[in-house]
Amino acid sequence: QVELVESGGGLVQAGGSLRLSCAASERTFSNYAMGWFRRAPGKEREFVARITWDTGLTYYADSVRGRFTISKDNAKNTVYLQMNSLKPEDTAVYYCAEQNRFTSTFDYWGQGTQVTVSS
Repeated sequence: QVELVESGGGLVQAGGSLRLSCAASERTFSNYAMGWFRRAPGKEREFVARITWDTGLTYYADSVRGRFTISKDNAKNTVYLQMNSLKPEDTAVYYCAEQNRFTSTFDYWGQGTQVTVSS
């Protein structure tokens, strides 16, 4: 059972930056990638970014590409989400999730961290 713990959320003004962290309790062969998702009030959860553990291949949602950067530290089993040029519409609870290499499903989820961007 992998446990994921997010940190780094908070309140920031529009145009500001935040860095989120997601620490995994362990990593096994089945752990293929780590993704970040977010859920804004009254909206469905949406994909934000993903990075593979082995090759560091990244993928971003169009809404954050060029502003957010996902990175990893394999030695620490930790993934980061650097968020720059934040907008009020980025306000949401951000979750990290572990993707299974065999099923492609995101099987393990963190508890979420709140990001609030004021205008």
